[in-house]
Amino acid sequence: MKRKPIYVEIDMKTDMDKLWSLTQTPELHQQWDLRFSEIHYLPKVDAETQRFLYKTRIGFGLEVTGAGATKTVVHPKSGHRISVLRFGSDQRNSLIREGSGYWKYADGGQGILKFSTRYDYKTRFGMLGAWFDRLLFRPLFGVATAWSFDVLRLWAEKDIPPLVSIRNALIHALSVFMLVILWCYEGVVPKLLFPEAGELDLLRQSGWAEGVEGMVLVLLGIAEIGVGLLTLLFHKSRWWYRLVMLLLVILMLGALITEPQLMKAPFNPLTLSGSMIALCFTASLSAVDLPSAYRCVRRPASTDGPGLRSERI
Repeated sequence: MKRKPIYVEIDMKTDMDKLWSLTQTPELHQQWDLRFSEIHYLPKVDAETQRFLYKTRIGFGLEVTGAGATKTVVHPKSGHRISVLRFGSDQRNSLIREGSGYWKYADGGQGILKFSTRYDYKTRFGMLGAWFDRLLFRPLFGVATAWSFDVLRLWAEKDIPPLVSIRNALIHALSVFMLVILWCYEGVVPKLLFPEAGELDLLRQSGWAEGVEGMVLVLLGIAEIGVGLLTLLFHKSRWWYRLVMLLLVILMLGALITEPQLMKAPFNPLTLSGSMIALCFTASLSAVDLPSAYRCVRRPASTDGPGLRSERI
């Protein structure tokens, strides 16, 4: 089965020495690269080749270990650098048997560096492993590489440590996820599935839609589902969160004015809207400097890096 190599490229406003240090120092590399949990350099046996050990924790107490070797090629005229490498694992539970690739550091002009990688690998477990790799593992591995490159960009450009970027992304993702779930739940369950549980009576008491309460409630439910889905679409927009917070305040006041007795309930419009407003505030604050795999180029302009074919480890 023909394999498609993974390619990722990103532009960074940084200098070569800083980027080289962040990517070639094991203690720094393992902080931003999701593919590796630990990297250890071994004592050099020659001046050109650097051998290393790596470990990747995949969860549930499972981990994959492997070894590799890297070699640097410098082009004095252009200032480009290429780090070629080979890697592999002898573990039987490792999908990756062996692979190779490169990192390329190129001067893009005007203080921009183009940092790119292209790598490929062979898999275990026969056709089953090949299909699993093609359909799931390789696409996810490519996205993880691209996302890691943007984490590196934030570190190189803005001095935002990877731990801060990763934590910020997790907080943002959780806040957005909960907002989407709550909006969709409020639209589906009390309005579309079980309107007689209280929402229909509340609308009748308001007198705002006399005679067509059922239809209005359905439209409100669809609208709330729409707000939830749009929150997923505009999750990086601070203006969207301001609009949603205003909408939550209006819905909360409308319910409490119509039925003040709702304040006595353990779960009332104030507690629900207040919690959702807090989630909006958290999502809005965490939407700044979020790493994103979409900032990376995933198709190479050429099929190979200069000098890659001639260099061997």
